[in-house]
Amino acid sequence: MQPVFRTFPTRRYSLARGISALALLPLSVSLTVVAQEPDGGHNAAFQPGNLIVSRSVYDNSSANVQVGSTLPPGCAQTTGGCGAATGAPNDGTYPFVWNNVLYDGSFGITSKIFLDQLAPSGWRISTLEVPSVMNAGTTADQLVTSFSSKSELGLHLSHDGKYLTFMGYVAPINVLDVSNSNTPGVVDPTNPDGQSFYRAVAKVDRNGQFSFTETNAYSGNNGRAAILIDRGGKRFFYTSGNAGNGGNPQPNGVILGAGSQYIVEAMQPEAQQAPGTPSPLASFSVTQLGAPADKVGKDDNFRGMTVFNNVVYITKGSGSNGVNTVYFVDTTGTACPSGTGVPSPKAALPSAPLGYDPSTLQTTGLPSNMCILSGFPSTPNKTATTLSYPFGIWFADANTLYVADEGDGYAGGADLFTHAAAQSTAGLQKWVFNATTKTWVLAYTLQNGLDLGKPYTVRNYPLGSNAATGLPWSPATDGLRNLIGYVGRDGTVTVWATTSTVSGNGDTGADPNKLVAIQDELKNTGPAVAANAHFVTLSSAKFGEVLRGVSFTPGTDAGRDDWH
Repeated sequence: MQPVFRTFPTRRYSLARGISALALLPLSVSLTVVAQEPDGGHNAAFQPGNLIVSRSVYDNSSANVQVGSTLPPGCAQTTGGCGAATGAPNDGTYPFVWNNVLYDGSFGITSKIFLDQLAPSGWRISTLEVPSVMNAGTTADQLVTSFSSKSELGLHLSHDGKYLTFMGYVAPINVLDVSNSNTPGVVDPTNPDGQSFYRAVAKVDRNGQFSFTETNAYSGNNGRAAILIDRGGKRFFYTSGNAGNGGNPQPNGVILGAGSQYIVEAMQPEAQQAPGTPSPLASFSVTQLGAPADKVGKDDNFRGMTVFNNVVYITKGSGSNGVNTVYFVDTTGTACPSGTGVPSPKAALPSAPLGYDPSTLQTTGLPSNMCILSGFPSTPNKTATTLSYPFGIWFADANTLYVADEGDGYAGGADLFTHAAAQSTAGLQKWVFNATTKTWVLAYTLQNGLDLGKPYTVRNYPLGSNAATGLPWSPATDGLRNLIGYVGRDGTVTVWATTSTVSGNGDTGADPNKLVAIQDELKNTGPAVAANAHFVTLSSAKFGEVLRGVSFTPGTDAGRDDWH
């Protein structure tokens, strides 16, 4: 089936009119093209130098959920148990449907995925819909997301820049609780969600042609990001995510399928694939820091990732176990004898899965081959007095790292907005490397223009407070999630990012959010100069929409080793 792009009328856009002080237009002509096939890609649907944003749209139908139905689906066949006999309190009408999470902690509904091609200024050029189906049993290739799962649909370019990759579920749209379902090859009987669906990596080229690779990883939870690597014709994905939705101890397959995975690309259609046991890429344990062990497998609750200078970097920013921080995969085995360090200049990209001893998985878990990047938080979440919430990461150069911090997501009382506004590290953090001490130092956090904690209006959204939570429906920005950046020849850094939210919604992951951008000076390390930088909103999700990942289009060469 040929991909169908929905195109939008082009127009001449003025930066002065459209995005105020953010001078993005020169960027659209300064980005160059990665070497392509002989035709040069002139007729390609994705044009180099543009952005792609992943967007999902909820199929707003009351029939999606039957009031009074017992959830999660299939719970009676598990040892995890079902929700209260009263059943689901709300039908499928948006946004009230998300109040069902207060009854069913596994609640979610699958939805379609769209890839919006935008000019760097935010003007939408075209939209490509990811293949999906309405009914189970269809053999066509398909992929969906869980609409309210805020950590999903991170976008990354392949290491050679020719493909875009992301993760989702092999399931129809409008299916309940898929994000906490088992995978067919890794079933946890203690998971109250009694369903099974494969997770999959999607790969799309400049012409909009898709292929999918299924996996049994991330059973009980979700895959969040993927990067395609090609080494001498051997093609595989590095991925990040989380696994497990049941009791303790977890089955071996859940432990193996958590965190970061090494997934060999499939060459067959989904209907002909037969995924095997998950193959982990990397793992971390707080015991490396001298702390008592957490629940086996739960330190590896990862989300953001990138590849820079032959090193895989991964973030953790949620969950009560492990450490919320920035990690790297140590392929030398010498970079962090005490759990923290910096990559060795001799490091090479991982070319095989992590080896492990099956007989010790239940007692000590996977061997640790990850380090906390020196200077970043290293106190386990269970004992830390303050936490960070890193999500997307991007290296502007070897000594400058931008980290999107999504904020703490507090929605526990009427002070939710003032709490969000008072956060000092939510937003875009700039870290610089101190070559003398071999540590990374937080220079400042960019927040101006994000309007943290300031409620905004969404057309057709309910007014007032949500009766189920007693808190306002209107969302407010709480921080940032996924991001991508570019360094201009004059040293001006431009970063695009999607926002996180806080509100009185039953599930704030379903709030309509925004795409924002900001410019910074690469060499600057002083907060006073940084105070002049200001975020600009380029695009806003509409009623029933969410924005997730952001990347450059396939074929774009942003002039740096890292533009994933």
